Amino acid sequence: MTTEKLIDRFRGVFSRDPEIIARAPGRIEVIGNHTDYNGGTVLGAAIDRGTWVGLARRDDRTRRFASEGRPGIVELPAAAGERRTGAQAWVNYPLGVLAVMGGAGLAVPPGFDYLAVSDVPPGAGLSSSAAIELASCLVFLEATHARIPLEQLVALGRKAENDFVGVPCGILDQGVSGFGRRDRLVFIDCRVPRFDTVELPPGSNFWIFNTHTKHALVDGLYAARHEECMEAARVIGVPLLVDATPSMLAAAETMLSRTAYKRAHHVIDEIARVGNAVSALRFGDLAALGRLLYASHRSSRTWFENSSPELDFLVDALASERGVYGARLTGGGFGGAVMALTSDAFGPGGAARVSEAYLGRFGSKPETLHTLTDDGATVVKTGP
Repeated sequence: MTTEKLIDRFRGVFSRDPEIIARAPGRIEVIGNHTDYNGGTVLGAAIDRGTWVGLARRDDRTRRFASEGRPGIVELPAAAGERRTGAQAWVNYPLGVLAVMGGAGLAVPPGFDYLAVSDVPPGAGLSSSAAIELASCLVFLEATHARIPLEQLVALGRKAENDFVGVPCGILDQGVSGFGRRDRLVFIDCRVPRFDTVELPPGSNFWIFNTHTKHALVDGLYAARHEECMEAARVIGVPLLVDATPSMLAAAETMLSRTAYKRAHHVIDEIARVGNAVSALRFGDLAALGRLLYASHRSSRTWFENSSPELDFLVDALASERGVYGARLTGGGFGGAVMALTSDAFGPGGAARVSEAYLGRFGSKPETLHTLTDDGATVVKTGP
């Protein structure tokens, strides 16, 4: 996707040029599965796949939304603030951003034409939702000549997803999409939140294997895990699971439901793995980082129970390939995608072998993406 392509598509839909264009990247959750809303730490990478949003202001109070790949235009009056359903449900992402901006006292454009296009595969655990939220927020801010800190932009995107879309996500998705930097990973201390970056050693590659199996967070699986973690924290006697230690968990085991115990076990250990991953990166030890990725996946499968047979098969197949440091599910789980951290020795040939093995087992090939790290959300065009 390029600016020129978005302009061409905007013309095709609205018969005029966009005044403002913003882009926000998708992200890979490198390690830190479901740690963010538990107040823990996480490592992620912004990728070279993203969502582009173009906007042109209107003189009336009509808002027209369009998205590549979805039929028609959703036309709403500026006063319309209720959630959409069915084929129009995708509009909840920009509508949610408008709602939280207004709630924060920020001006919002009353009327506009809006087009979103994306090359982030939806439902793959790469957070196409955070990308559209941040890109939308940037064009709305630019349309009203507002400037806010990046931390607030990220917070608005998360609030839109929590309060309007209805997904109780943490700050991981929006934080990585906002603070991403090429050739670096984003480290987030989610309780503060505090954002930093860690250098990614040269020769590092990320491969994504999208199973196209169901990954629908709003369906309730994500929300159920969130509540199970909150239950575990309450029984242990801490505000969030980041405050719990392995010894505290052991002491509370008989008071916890088995489910809550398992969720806490994963989260407490996963937070420790994130710290070890940062240390491995600072020493340039990709082999150690890879071992932590495998351990993270085993924990997700056994303790958090958000893996699937398809994801487990891909991780096992990747483990047998030359040049693979480590692999794990990425994102919320329950289907979606596996990411692999590899050296240059793993290339299209290795990816093809893994895909063929998957075809033999499940009857279809996963979508394979070789992604690079990239910079975070930004306005790429403003003015005529």
